[in-house]
Amino acid sequence: MRSTIPVALAAGALLVLAPPAHGQIDYRNLDEGRPVATEDAYPIERFAFELLVPYRFESEHSGADFHVIGPEVEFGALRNTQIGVKTLLAAVRETGETDWGLAGIRVFGLYNFNTESGGIPALAVRAETALPVGSLGGDAFALTLEGIGTHSWGATRAHLNAGFRLGSDSGLGSVDPLPRWVLSGAVDHSFLRQSLLAIAEILAERPTDDSPVEVILSAGSIGSPRIRHRRSCTTQPANSTANTTAGRGRACSPSRLPISTCASARWAS
Repeated sequence: MRSTIPVALAAGALLVLAPPAHGQIDYRNLDEGRPVATEDAYPIERFAFELLVPYRFESEHSGADFHVIGPEVEFGALRNTQIGVKTLLAAVRETGETDWGLAGIRVFGLYNFNTESGGIPALAVRAETALPVGSLGGDAFALTLEGIGTHSWGATRAHLNAGFRLGSDSGLGSVDPLPRWVLSGAVDHSFLRQSLLAIAEILAERPTDDSPVEVILSAGSIGSPRIRHRRSCTTQPANSTANTTAGRGRACSPSRLPISTCASARWAS
């Protein structure tokens, strides 16, 4: 029996080539570990960058404790396509001793086939490679292929993920190794006025061919704080009656920093 209590902080910013961002980052965007393992089928916008800075604490029944920080950068490289890279920095405490170091580098990509229409869910495919880098990163490459589906009913969405790791179990890293197979489902609901998303998840996975199946229940939330940092101004027609605060013909309104935070708790058997 093990329990995990991951807490994540995610930040995102759109660069010059991205569409103008009036308001907050898309807090409905679900990435692996933000705040649960299940992802949605949609990539970030084309030419957009997103920076994720997650922290996770995991306590196993055997007595081992894991502290993992995984800085991650995502980029909307092409239409309906995102790529990214993540590093795993970990500290593992077991039998009174602590080992710390780099626990591997992950390179991944996601391609979205379609948007939802006519009752057909949005579908996507994702590939992730684990590179054996660092003292805790193991000594073997690993590749996982995953299918993702998302369907919406207003402010409520359902997601289904299914993934399988290719290759053998030997040489995997000791921290957050890619499982042999994983199947997860999640339901989220958005509270639009509060820029808040709540999510519940059930996940089953087999870490290796010889290990038992683990069932994990998770719950979490994502919020976009109302942090005002600048004024967004647009030119108004000459006969406009709108209030102006930055000179004649220009209407200004405050906008928010493109930052979201998320947190979750997990219980595993």
